[in-house]
Amino acid sequence: MEPILQLESARLLLRQWRDEDLPEFARMCADPQVMRYFPTVLNRLESAALIGRIRGHFAEYGFGLWALERKDSGAFIGLTGLMQVNFDADFTPAVEIAWRLSSEHWGLGYASEAAWTALRCGFERLSLDEVVAFTSESNTASQKVMQAIGMHYDPQSDFSHPLLAAEHPLRRHVLYRISHAQWLRTLQG
Repeated sequence: MEPILQLESARLLLRQWRDEDLPEFARMCADPQVMRYFPTVLNRLESAALIGRIRGHFAEYGFGLWALERKDSGAFIGLTGLMQVNFDADFTPAVEIAWRLSSEHWGLGYASEAAWTALRCGFERLSLDEVVAFTSESNTASQKVMQAIGMHYDPQSDFSHPLLAAEHPLRRHVLYRISHAQWLRTLQG
């Protein structure tokens, strides 16, 4: 499949990663506030390795986590996109939607706007049947984004994240889903 290199929303570009994104991405991934629902903060080398894995996902699947850029300023503000889930669970195989934004860009609707754009790509261009999203039980901000883009909480599918230790405080995760049919209904109002 030809990679989907760029998407656009009213205020954002969802684009391929550039080498010059690394300093701002590394700063974001080292911020304890941004990373509080992830197992740990990342150093610069770990952030660079993550960009490498994202680029590899694009090469393999034709989609992935796009770098987010504000149209008005050209500022890099985070990432949003679609990824193959990389662990086994009751709901896999699956494609997940994910996002991570610098804290100074929170509360402005960018996460929902970018996620909606990625979701549209998943259904219209990739012809996905379903997209899932998951986060730790305590991450209510991300759950609000999931709800804002029309996803539905599936309490029967809550799970213990297999890549986190049994005693890890973030291990319990909630699962949200949206099918292509549900997404079409959200478009109709």
